[in-house]
Amino acid sequence: MRTGPWQDVARAVGLLAPDGGTRPTIFAEMSALALATGSVNLGQGFPDEDGPESVKQVAARALLDGVNQYPPGPGVPALRQAVAAHQQRHYGIELDPDTEVLVTTGATEAIAAALLALVGPGEAVVTLEPFYDAYAAVVALTGAELVTVPLVPSAEGFRPDLAALRAAAARTGARVLLLNSPHNPTGSVLRREELAAVASAAVAHDLLVVTDEVYERLTFDGAEHVPVATLPGMRERTLTISSVGKTFSFTGWKIGWVSGPADLVDAVRAVKQFLTYVSGAPFQPAVAHALDLETTDGPDAGFVAGLAASLARRRDLLVEGLEAAGLRTVPGEGTYFVVADASDVVEAHGLADADALCRALPDLCGVVAVPVSAFTVAGSPTREALRHHVRFTFTKSEATLAEAVRRLARLAP
Repeated sequence: MRTGPWQDVARAVGLLAPDGGTRPTIFAEMSALALATGSVNLGQGFPDEDGPESVKQVAARALLDGVNQYPPGPGVPALRQAVAAHQQRHYGIELDPDTEVLVTTGATEAIAAALLALVGPGEAVVTLEPFYDAYAAVVALTGAELVTVPLVPSAEGFRPDLAALRAAAARTGARVLLLNSPHNPTGSVLRREELAAVASAAVAHDLLVVTDEVYERLTFDGAEHVPVATLPGMRERTLTISSVGKTFSFTGWKIGWVSGPADLVDAVRAVKQFLTYVSGAPFQPAVAHALDLETTDGPDAGFVAGLAASLARRRDLLVEGLEAAGLRTVPGEGTYFVVADASDVVEAHGLADADALCRALPDLCGVVAVPVSAFTVAGSPTREALRHHVRFTFTKSEATLAEAVRRLARLAP
């Protein structure tokens, strides 16, 4: 018996069980497996360590000082001003903090509110595949169609199929391009020329762009993060989303924001006020402090640059271990994640695919990871092409990663 639209959401993310109920996500399943088996959890992307001490102190002081009731609907003024200042300082984007910045309950709510505001049945959302799993769920909630463009692994990392992008943008009903760079799960950072193709398609077909930039400051090897909103013709059609979780290692605070043209931000606000309304009152001034840290001379001023450098070292440690264990890594220039082709390991152990491998890894070597198929559409060519690929996170301590590498060595031929 059909009981409601939630079944469409569960089906979209592959969680509809044969009895009509829902299964747990692969992330919940793998994390539970790690706990039950004492495995090193390289599946879920959360840091082992908190962000700057001074940011925590601001949050604690706000809580103790009584900042515990509803904050203003758009977010506290100090945080909206800090977001605007950050965008101007790093990218030259000028924003009115009163009308062009909205604070949300993490980036995921910002994405949900934006899509619910901008698309509906009979329309389509175009995104890169593989994709952050919430995208498919939210598109299903809107009643719109999800149209995907493959990211293809190469010696230069995962690169978008630009011909497929242009074709998808030209489809009847296409309304929004949902972009993510730096990209989860692949670690790819889209290049300026690739983003120019996105911009050209958006302008040619009058599409709006919603861009998820939560890993914007966590890039490596000289890779440049280019916000789509900075490209010609894109300022007036782009909503930019980010959050404190990844940049400052406070993933549990769930404070994010969306910025862009006042009319589009207002549309998101109209939906957001009926989702969470507001959240995180004592955390908002702390996040404002975090965004302003780099303008100070304090001990935490260089936190983000230091974090990015540390993540690059930890990525290299993990990549070396994965390669030694017989997995072929795909180069990545950002985020918390590295993807590896595990075809040889899958074959060596007589397994069907990466999904089976990930369920076997705790017994094989005491490590947990996530199959890239969890980030794809069931039956899609991309799922088939990446059926042997696995995502690992390196946002763990060097000691944890060293232990994971030691265990992964058991997979070596």
